[in-house]
Amino acid sequence: MDFSLNEEQEMFGNYVRKYLEDKGETNIARNFMKGDLEYYQSIYSGLVELGCAGINISEEYGGMGLGALDLVPVLEEWGRSNMPGLYLETNALAVPILEMFGTDKQKKKYLPAIAEGTQTFSIAWLEPRGSYNPLDIHMTATVEGDEILINGTKTLIPDAELADSFLLVVRTSSDGGDKEGISLLLLDKTEQIKIRRQSNIDESRQLGEIKLENVRVSKESLIGSLGNGWDILEEGLLAINAALCSVMVGGIEKVVEMAAEYAKIRVQFGQPIGRFQSIKHRIADMKVDLETARSLAYYANWALENRTDDRIQAIAGARLFTAEAFNRAAGQNVQIHGGIGFTEEIDCHLFVKRARYYEHYLGSTHYYYEKAAAALGW
Repeated sequence: MDFSLNEEQEMFGNYVRKYLEDKGETNIARNFMKGDLEYYQSIYSGLVELGCAGINISEEYGGMGLGALDLVPVLEEWGRSNMPGLYLETNALAVPILEMFGTDKQKKKYLPAIAEGTQTFSIAWLEPRGSYNPLDIHMTATVEGDEILINGTKTLIPDAELADSFLLVVRTSSDGGDKEGISLLLLDKTEQIKIRRQSNIDESRQLGEIKLENVRVSKESLIGSLGNGWDILEEGLLAINAALCSVMVGGIEKVVEMAAEYAKIRVQFGQPIGRFQSIKHRIADMKVDLETARSLAYYANWALENRTDDRIQAIAGARLFTAEAFNRAAGQNVQIHGGIGFTEEIDCHLFVKRARYYEHYLGSTHYYYEKAAAALGW
């Protein structure tokens, strides 16, 4: 079976690549790290004009009505350029959740705005000294008539300051098991919500903390039924992890190109270092990892789009391999560049930091090994 992109998908990916190359690729992230949000917003507006924001949104809500595989070329270019922002969380998590579980009112409110590029989402899941385990969800949400009263703290929220709304993981009941009683809410950012910026190893992905004290939202902000949030969240995690694999594939591809190009121009002992067998072997191993990761990512997104029986193990397996391959490739790239690879003037460090950030993003490596093993019946 052929899981490569079709001609139209590859063509669209080339348009996105040319646009980002013209705008400076990693310079977008570098400017973002310096606090230049206007430049990033202008770049994102251009991507919206290309149609990137509406790819997987139904046509009735202003999108193109396409699937997960059609996001792949955009996501790969996102990874190549080390792009900041919430495209992944918005289009690969919030959109699938809204499409599958949102009410008509929720879809009409958010999906057209996402397609227009005026609405972004982040995920507010982790809590202080907690993990992604459902037992560590302590933020309470109490139903009071037509309203829900929220109390608690969420931390390490991706790009909280950029988000217009949050997917909020809360506990609406303490009865039953660890996964029961967890609900998912749509929380719009208001002046009542104060964000405290937090440090991150990847400066191009900012983190934030929010404290909610007696914040009231309409009961209409609930996604799905009360207490059924964990099942909805797990469906969303399949979508975002399949997409994340493609982002990391783009990062690996760029890293391999950087390493190969430097090996051609760096001369040592009278010849380019790319002629040395040890360098050749490293780059060859990186290239093998890249093609393996790309194949796994394509299949993961195909399995997600077609809802195959093996989609859980396909996505978990792809997530594990691509995360490990990205870290290996980013580390080898620094080694091939030598001392200059440790400087901030060269882009090596951007990809090392992004690889480390994604390694345990929305769940630890151990968690995804368990998911893959359970899906395989081991």
